[in-house]
Amino acid sequence: MNTTYPYSSNPPKPGPIKRLFFWLSGAGTDTLEQCPGWEQRKYVAFGATVLVPTVFAFIACGYALSTLTDNWKIIVPIALAWGLIIMTIDRALLSIYRSYQKFHRKVGQFFLRIVVAALMGITISHPLTLLLFNDTIVSVIEEDRQTEIEEVRVAANGEKATVESKVSELEAEIGLQRQKFEDTFAAEFLVEDASVAETDPTADLDVELRAQMDAQIESDTTPYRTKIEALDTNFNETQAKYAELQTDLDHWQREFEREVNGQRSGIVGLGPRAKSIRDDQLAWRREEAKRIAESLEYMTEQRNDFSTQLKNTEESIKAEFLGIAAAKAERLIAERERVADLKRQVQQSQADQFVEQQNTIRSTITAQIDTRLEELGRLQSELEDIGEQEKARIAAINAEPRRDILTQTLALHRLFDTGTEGGKFAMIAYFVLAGLFLLIDTIPLVVKFFSQPGPYDALVDCEEVRFAREREAWLKSYHKYMDDLSDGRLLHLTQNKPLEKAVIEGIDSSRAAKEFVENLIDLETAFEDRIETEKQKLADEKNTRGASRAKRLEQFSETFYEDLNRKMESFFDPEKARAAARVA
Repeated sequence: MNTTYPYSSNPPKPGPIKRLFFWLSGAGTDTLEQCPGWEQRKYVAFGATVLVPTVFAFIACGYALSTLTDNWKIIVPIALAWGLIIMTIDRALLSIYRSYQKFHRKVGQFFLRIVVAALMGITISHPLTLLLFNDTIVSVIEEDRQTEIEEVRVAANGEKATVESKVSELEAEIGLQRQKFEDTFAAEFLVEDASVAETDPTADLDVELRAQMDAQIESDTTPYRTKIEALDTNFNETQAKYAELQTDLDHWQREFEREVNGQRSGIVGLGPRAKSIRDDQLAWRREEAKRIAESLEYMTEQRNDFSTQLKNTEESIKAEFLGIAAAKAERLIAERERVADLKRQVQQSQADQFVEQQNTIRSTITAQIDTRLEELGRLQSELEDIGEQEKARIAAINAEPRRDILTQTLALHRLFDTGTEGGKFAMIAYFVLAGLFLLIDTIPLVVKFFSQPGPYDALVDCEEVRFAREREAWLKSYHKYMDDLSDGRLLHLTQNKPLEKAVIEGIDSSRAAKEFVENLIDLETAFEDRIETEKQKLADEKNTRGASRAKRLEQFSETFYEDLNRKMESFFDPEKARAAARVA
């Protein structure tokens, strides 16, 4: 069935670009070609309104993906795919909209589709709005980043302050223990115990004998006194050097500890300068201090020996002169020897106990210092770990891109929530821009809804009405056939679907052929009756004009019957029928 419409007279031939806009508008190009030029221009405008949201969708998706990756080989294909999806949805919304329907159905379809278009518009407008506010959003994000970094630094400084206070206390304890260690080398020499003998055994000697005894004592003990004085002088000088060396050692030890803590160079741990202080300043001073301490201890032992020899010599001389003395001094001499021996034993015992005691004290102090040094090293390592953790956390915060859509959206809303004039203006501008983009994204459907129906809508409506009528006719024919089938004897054929289909097609073909033949017979009968009537009229006229008309009637008859035969052949020949349908 070929249908002609009043809009198809001399329609303009559209070009490729025009066909593209026809396709974007969701309209059929073949149908639009039958419409006048003004109708075609309207659908070109519809296609352009579909193309605009597509371009915006491509830009919005590209920007959204650029917040996640910088690889354009990923961004461009996905953005193109998203733009095509938006274009397809807008085109589908336009293509299924029908102008010729009841108002409430039009309104219902419009609102349903405008909701879909609005949702799609939000997905497009939001990234574009974020792109326009990009500088402001970046500043808010960077402020948040700096706030987090400051919080990390404050927390790290608090931990460092706690550890540094422990380090200071530990350094003070180490200094106190070192002072105690130094005090062990500053002990005075032992003195004789005057309470051992209450009286002087030489008190009864006469003046001459005492003078001789004093002279001999002076002569024999002079070498020992000289050595003792030399030892005292050397001991005092050495002790002064040791004190100076210990002062330098304490100074460089503190410098070394400050260097390890990072208080001088800023490098926490055993850096190049710390190693230089340890190797060039501390190592040899420690060895020198150890050597001097051993030297002081050796001089102390030597002086004790010389003092003992001095006393022994002096006692020996006194014993000789006491032997010369009167017999009454015999008891005193014996007592003196006993007392002298006792004094020597006591002095030796005191010296041994003193040395042993000092060695024990030094060992204890050294162990305490070593323990505190280990604790100090642990605290310094803890300080270094805190510094490394602070650097790692700050580096991690700085390395975070924070360019994703969620982070930017949260930053924008924080800007809105500030309550300042800038925040209120930003919120108003955001909603205005979002509304503008939303309007642009939904404009195809809005324009379609509010536009007047045109020739294209009329043609499409006619096609749909014709299709609906044909469907109703087919349904009626099918129901009638099924009713006849249920009343007949061919119902068992429905168990075999191919056979049922063949029977249905055969019956339909037979009915169509019957109607076609009956139509041809009626047409041929009417034509024959008309020809006979005309021939009878011409036979009554008996003139030249009647003979020529009779000849033309014969030609008409031959042409009619030839055309009738061709139609019958084409109807009953499938190949010719398909060829005739293609020509039509």
